[in-house]
Amino acid sequence: MPFVPHTEDDIRDMLKTIGVQDIEDLFDEIPQQLRCGTLEGIPQGMTEQDVSRLMHERASKDGQPLCFIGAGAYEHHIPAAVWELVTRGEFYSAYTPYQAEASQGTLQLVYEFQSMMTELMAMDVSNASLYDGASALAEAVLMAIRANRKSKSRRILMPTNVHPAYRATTRTIVTNQGIELVEVPFDNEGGHLNLDSLEAYSGEDIAALVIAQPNFFGVLEDVDALTDWAHANGAMVIAVANPVAAALLKPPGQWGETGADIAIGEGQPLGVPLSSGGPYFGFMCARQNFVRQMPGRIVGRTVDRDGREGFTLTLQAREQHIRRSRATSNICTNQGLLVTAATIHMSLLGAEGLRRVALASHANTRKLVDKLANDHIRLRFNRPYFHEAVLTTELSLDGLVRPLYAHNLQPGYMLNDDYPELGESLLVCATETKSDADLDRFADHMARAIEKQTTAGHPVQPKMA
Repeated sequence: MPFVPHTEDDIRDMLKTIGVQDIEDLFDEIPQQLRCGTLEGIPQGMTEQDVSRLMHERASKDGQPLCFIGAGAYEHHIPAAVWELVTRGEFYSAYTPYQAEASQGTLQLVYEFQSMMTELMAMDVSNASLYDGASALAEAVLMAIRANRKSKSRRILMPTNVHPAYRATTRTIVTNQGIELVEVPFDNEGGHLNLDSLEAYSGEDIAALVIAQPNFFGVLEDVDALTDWAHANGAMVIAVANPVAAALLKPPGQWGETGADIAIGEGQPLGVPLSSGGPYFGFMCARQNFVRQMPGRIVGRTVDRDGREGFTLTLQAREQHIRRSRATSNICTNQGLLVTAATIHMSLLGAEGLRRVALASHANTRKLVDKLANDHIRLRFNRPYFHEAVLTTELSLDGLVRPLYAHNLQPGYMLNDDYPELGESLLVCATETKSDADLDRFADHMARAIEKQTTAGHPVQPKMA
């Protein structure tokens, strides 16, 4: 089979058949100002050899830095067997399961994924994945609006300690659908969502409350009290959960008296490498009574007329199957290959393995915080954290961080742009992949950067209020 599916003659014939002059006519509904023309940095028409060389050159620029950045994407050990199995032809080339009968192996694997995710989140049902964690939150907001029929307000409480990219993505997707995202500030001392800040909304018509556990700062929320407050006020609870943390902490389905209603998150920590930023995949679980409002696909187990077990797609109310205006989502595919990796990853580690990963990650982050803390760097929030934490300094953070890059260290995520109110603050993360020597290397280089900045000729900035 050729890699180019259509020849120029094929294209001309197709255009003639549908009655248009050229390809551009197919896109005449898109205003010119929205078209980007050529993509910067994407060369046109290269040979396979040139593309391979270009990709290797670009990958080499990433180097292999010692990474202490978390902020929604986490470096975890992936057993070699995971991607050795994922890249077998049976999985690697399997077609996305549009047709239920096309690939029983793929369907069974997705069914196993769903089963594992419902157990991990302590929820009733799971779909077959979404694009990523951010779009999963947007879909969860849309789902909550559909599912909470007692609410007419179309208002969602969105704490500002939810991942900034998740909030931005959700805002982009739902704002034009008449849904209001009401941002609720976090507690300045704890970095958590303070129950007192929700009292201003008591008795109001709120469709759902979003709760991240841990939140973007790595801080643990009082999920029981927050969940009960939401339900007492007629609001659904959307949990934004880290799947590794859920192996150690109370899962969303057990929050409060009745548990969260929807749980979403980023699946990348489950066997998917960082890969310079993706691709990743999102997951979504929910309580059984909301299953018909879930976006995407759900795979079910059944028997044929001869009583033989089989797997089939079910509940996929998407635009290809029903009238577009009645579709619950415009999600049109799942992240099958990454879900395959996650399923194998979870199978190999098991519940105990995931729990050990979570424990080791938490222990390493505590060690790192202890090693970095000194007269110039302190922990910003006073609440318990999981595997990342916010550090703050009265020094120039850029002056501390920049020298570390030169030593092939990625020291964390600077919060200046997203949270200017936190001043010179750095989000750091240490997973189970970091050794004591790695932590010492980070701490030693940071100490030298501090010493350099605090010596004569490098004035210390005034302390934050």
